[in-house]
Amino acid sequence: MSDNDGKKTLGVRGGGARSGSVKQSFSHGRTKNVVVETKRKRVVVPKPGAGSGAGGGKGGQVGGSGGKRPAGISDAEMERRLKALQAAKAREAEEAAKREAEEKARAEERERLRAEKEQKEREQREAEEALKRKAEEEERKKREAEDAAKAAAAAAAQPAPKADEQARAKPKKDEAPRRTPDRDDQKSGRGGRGRGDGGRRSGKLTLNQALSGGEGGRQKSLAAMKRKQERARQKAMGGQQAREKVTRDVKLPEAITVAELANRMAERVGDVVKSLMNNGIMATQNQSIDADTAELIIEEFGHRVQRVSDADVEDVIKEVEDKPEDLHPRPPVITIMGHVDHGKTSLLDAIRDAKVTAGEAGGITQHIGAYQVTTDSGAVLSFLDTPGHAAFTSMRSRGAQVTDIVVLVVAADDAVMPQTVEAINHAKAAQVPMIVAINKIDKPSANPTKVRTDLLQHEVIVEELSGDVQDVEVSAHTGQGLDELLEAIALQAEILELKANPNRAAEGAVIEAQLDVGRGPVATVLVQRGTLRQGDVFVVGEQYGKVRALINDKGDRVKEAGPSVPVEVLGLNGTPEAGDVLNVTETEAQAREIAEYRANLAKEKRAAAGAATTLDQLLQKAKEDENVSELPVIVKADVQGSSEAIVQALEKVGNDEVRVRVIHYGVGAITETDVGLAEASGCPVIGFNVRANAPARNAANQKGVEIRYYSVIYDLVDDVKAAASGLLSNEIRENFIGYAEIKEVFKVSNVGKVAGCLVTEGIARRSAGVRLLRDDVVIHEGTLKTLKRFKDEVAEVQSGQECGMAFENYDDIRPGDVIEIFERQEIERSLD
Repeated sequence: MSDNDGKKTLGVRGGGARSGSVKQSFSHGRTKNVVVETKRKRVVVPKPGAGSGAGGGKGGQVGGSGGKRPAGISDAEMERRLKALQAAKAREAEEAAKREAEEKARAEERERLRAEKEQKEREQREAEEALKRKAEEEERKKREAEDAAKAAAAAAAQPAPKADEQARAKPKKDEAPRRTPDRDDQKSGRGGRGRGDGGRRSGKLTLNQALSGGEGGRQKSLAAMKRKQERARQKAMGGQQAREKVTRDVKLPEAITVAELANRMAERVGDVVKSLMNNGIMATQNQSIDADTAELIIEEFGHRVQRVSDADVEDVIKEVEDKPEDLHPRPPVITIMGHVDHGKTSLLDAIRDAKVTAGEAGGITQHIGAYQVTTDSGAVLSFLDTPGHAAFTSMRSRGAQVTDIVVLVVAADDAVMPQTVEAINHAKAAQVPMIVAINKIDKPSANPTKVRTDLLQHEVIVEELSGDVQDVEVSAHTGQGLDELLEAIALQAEILELKANPNRAAEGAVIEAQLDVGRGPVATVLVQRGTLRQGDVFVVGEQYGKVRALINDKGDRVKEAGPSVPVEVLGLNGTPEAGDVLNVTETEAQAREIAEYRANLAKEKRAAAGAATTLDQLLQKAKEDENVSELPVIVKADVQGSSEAIVQALEKVGNDEVRVRVIHYGVGAITETDVGLAEASGCPVIGFNVRANAPARNAANQKGVEIRYYSVIYDLVDDVKAAASGLLSNEIRENFIGYAEIKEVFKVSNVGKVAGCLVTEGIARRSAGVRLLRDDVVIHEGTLKTLKRFKDEVAEVQSGQECGMAFENYDDIRPGDVIEIFERQEIERSLD
């Protein structure tokens, strides 16, 4: 039998010419020999202890070879191979010991966990059995007490029981007495349908119970025990007592779900659904029903209805009348109004010793400013400076609504102007007293008498003309008359007896609002009643917030602001509309609810205003849009009032053929979103005192969106008006340049009919348009195909000369017809 019979050989051979390979022979899973092959010889190296010789030691011999060392192997090589084999065997023994230790540790851990689990289960069973025994003992005592009470009641009702009843109570001789299940029966499941106490199965099923098939009892809840005692007491007292009906006040909104209605009435949902079905309404608990149907259901259940609406959320900020003893004097609010460039801001600068006009673009006021001034006499005055440009009508209107006194500034060298008249109308509509300040009295061309006379046309009669309106001649540059103006204001404020309650929730009006890059939404608020403090929660229009900081007109932070004090408020969640009313609420939830209600209401109004109600209106609107060209624009301004004024000014630009449509307007820097909207709409972006941020500029350059910056509203409106004028179609005018009479008609080959004409008036041109008149009726309009004098083609023929004319694509010409020659001229139109 050969060495390879019944053996499997695994070998790894090298790639070099002299490299050898090592093969291990396996016989029945055990390593027997190590076979080393070289290029010349094949050497078998025995594993220690594996051969028939005395292997296994340092001087072990080759098994089965008669104790001889193979030829070609040195002593050092043989020693090295034996050491390698011994090291491998040691590693195998170490790994085996390690595996055995790990297996032993795992077995110990499993045993420990199993013991802990059994201990927990045993403790749980003992606790459950203790609770069960306690409950059974309590139940037994209660049954004994109930039986004793029943026996006492029966004995009192029937002192002498009848004999037959006693006989029936005794058991018969042949009848076995009934067996009462004892505790052992209850434990084993007998007498209780296989369940524990009360026929109820335990809520928690343990592993031992599941394996053994038993079911533990569950202790009754305290509420169940109380209900059982109440039923036993009522039964002992002589029957079931009807529960008293509780009548509730149910708040009913405009729509409510069936489940919510049942919850507010404290009734079962099934009863409410049943009542609805009886009334012919099939509704589930999650469906909504209207207020009228819900009112019928509430009355049917015997409750009282209290109707509420969504607008009731604003009840928390309803105006409360202050008591006279709570009112304290407050500073007056004075609004400076008048025509543009009449010196309103310069007059206020002279009073404040400030230079506000120098900071305004173009030297004109384009924002509404609020300032507080302390005079030399110690009186505190709150001033509002309004713009005079025609576009800022709404700003002047807001200034008149929140003011106590209006100072009407009129330039002595310019008299009454359109915005002066508008300011007078605002003051009259607000029913506030007026003081006329005739400014620029230091100019040589000043004529204050003309100013007083012009005011008479608008029913403003000054004191100098025996009226009741104070007038003061002032000069903002020289300071002339400023003391008299402040004295007149103080006198008027004293007559008004201005008072307010500072010890109540604050209420104020938003004079201006803007979106600041570093501070977020900022609103300039004039407090009218109460005191606004840092940390107050408020709602203003469709926005709400918490006062994070209060900044006065000098830029200093303050902790609170009383009546008639203008402050900047930080902490809003969005930019409010100028003119909104600020109200302080108790909680943030109330403010948020009110703001959400107002936002939804405004959204519904905008949707209703933009939707056509009938098909005729829809068709009419579509027809109008076809005939009107639109110039879409996007407007971003620095403050809310400026954006509102710009939009109002742009909406007035246009006529029946072209109009300006503001797609979007807002407050703050021009963003990438604005550029994306402009690209989709194909319109420019207009920035008023704002700039585009870096991403917006890059997007505008990539998408080819035009961004225009303005700081003066005059330039903005003029440029938009010029752009809108470009959408107007050119006006075509006809200029008649001559008439010619047909004397004779000739037929020319390859040309057709040619009219021999005499130019009777003006000039005949080859490039001009012509009309053929027959009996003063136009029968053809077109162009000339040829114009000849004698045999030459000419460009024009003067009056009194004869020529030949042929019409383009028309041959019905007769002698006596008149040819009218005209030229068309296109004239560009512009918006006035």
